[in-house]
Amino acid sequence: LDMTAMCDVAFLLLTFFMLTTKFKPDEPVVVDTPGSVSQTILPDANVLIISVDADGKVFLGVDSERTRLAMLDKMAGEYKVPFSEGQKTQFRLTSTFGAPVAALPQVMSTTGKARAQLQTGIPADSLDNQLAKWVTYARLAHSEINNNDREKQLRMVIKADKGTKYEVVKKVIDTMMDQNLNKFNLITSLEAMPEGFGRREGEGN
Repeated sequence: LDMTAMCDVAFLLLTFFMLTTKFKPDEPVVVDTPGSVSQTILPDANVLIISVDADGKVFLGVDSERTRLAMLDKMAGEYKVPFSEGQKTQFRLTSTFGAPVAALPQVMSTTGKARAQLQTGIPADSLDNQLAKWVTYARLAHSEINNNDREKQLRMVIKADKGTKYEVVKKVIDTMMDQNLNKFNLITSLEAMPEGFGRREGEGN
């Protein structure tokens, strides 16, 4: 059989995928999650992730670009912070961020290490709980975009470093519960199940 045509198609497809693939951008926060034996797999869409690094800095990420842009517009109106179109575009393309609202225009105007240094974390204190506002507006924007479809509601996820102080993680959890968000997931690293775990009484030795 003449395989020339098939080889040409295969290389064309390979070239197409190489040129159209988008590499995942580097996240501004590195989180070394604690281990567990849970095997629940998170969905690929409709997810809001709150990340907390070892220093206690809080970051937030939403998978939908439309939701990111819509919640930014709501936060900009709430805090009276102007954003240029270029800064809005950068925010729309940023998967995870962690800075006070007033500092976001400057953050979105920089790149690389300079941007990472400006991201000091989203305030989550009782006096200025911007994290609560972000979560509220993210849910509202996502619901409006998806016409209040219950099957496409944002799923809340907390991803905390194993070295993070308990008090910081508790602030994040309290922020969720203050908004009646009592169902959320914690991201962990998968570990091997301990020997004998899950056995019924009387099974094995």
